[in-house]
Amino acid sequence: MKTISIQTVARNEYGKKATKAVRREGFIPCVLCGGGETVSFSVDPKAVKPLIYTPNSYIVEFDIEGRKELAVLRDAQFHPVREQIMHLDFYRVQEGKPVSIAIPVRLTGNAEGVKIGGKLVLSARKLIVSAPVDQLPDEIVVDVTTLGVGKTIFVGDLRIEGLKFVTPASTAVCAVRVTRASRGAEAQGK
Repeated sequence: MKTISIQTVARNEYGKKATKAVRREGFIPCVLCGGGETVSFSVDPKAVKPLIYTPNSYIVEFDIEGRKELAVLRDAQFHPVREQIMHLDFYRVQEGKPVSIAIPVRLTGNAEGVKIGGKLVLSARKLIVSAPVDQLPDEIVVDVTTLGVGKTIFVGDLRIEGLKFVTPASTAVCAVRVTRASRGAEAQGK
């Protein structure tokens, strides 16, 4: 899994007034939870852009008052009108404990149903998985070569060594939808 480093500024004051002051200075208030300890800090919005505005998932390495911390992004709150990041929540990565994180899905292959006129639809762009940090992949690769018209691949159909899917097994990952062209090809084939 890819790692991104972000510099932080420690915060000692809490509450609405303190967070508004942090935002006025041009920083984003953040919280790091997990492991029985909560740490409040702020970050520069430019430093978190590669983390927020990307389809990829990252392990974040923070330098908080000289102490290195590994974490994953749990939640990002945005201003309802300006699209400005208002607050970020991170969860601490602990050695030997599994981490739950959303990982992007990539489809490979040319589906059989698409060859006869069906339309391939990706329903789940990211899937939530749980695994130790060293076993987390950068992406989940799904082979759609054998997928026919009207067929669907569900999360329950996927088997990846070392990963436990947190996303429900009944969630559709991708499907080949029936189109007029595929119905016509089916009728001619009979």
